[in-house]
Amino acid sequence: MGKIRKTYDAKFKKKAVDLYLKEGMGYKTVVKELGISHSMVDRWVKRYEKEGIQCLEEKCGKAKGPNKGRPRTRLEDPETKIKHLEAEVEMLKKLLKR
Repeated sequence: MGKIRKTYDAKFKKKAVDLYLKEGMGYKTVVKELGISHSMVDRWVKRYEKEGIQCLEEKCGKAKGPNKGRPRTRLEDPETKIKHLEAEVEMLKKLLKR
């Protein structure tokens, strides 16, 4: 099963960015101080430098609106699935007879 992602509020992200930019701490120190990954701090700093505080407050770069992002998987109705599996079984039987 997939990992549950932890989310951080804008205040926490701003603190991480400030520690790096204003306090002059290195990435390793910020990571140890806040208990987060290097890649998160790096991403937040780059976004902050590029787009400002607003980008830390919202999910920048994420797909927004209907029909955006990864499509949801659709479940087949049972009859269609049975027909598909029966066809697969027949194909496998033919291959085994060869």
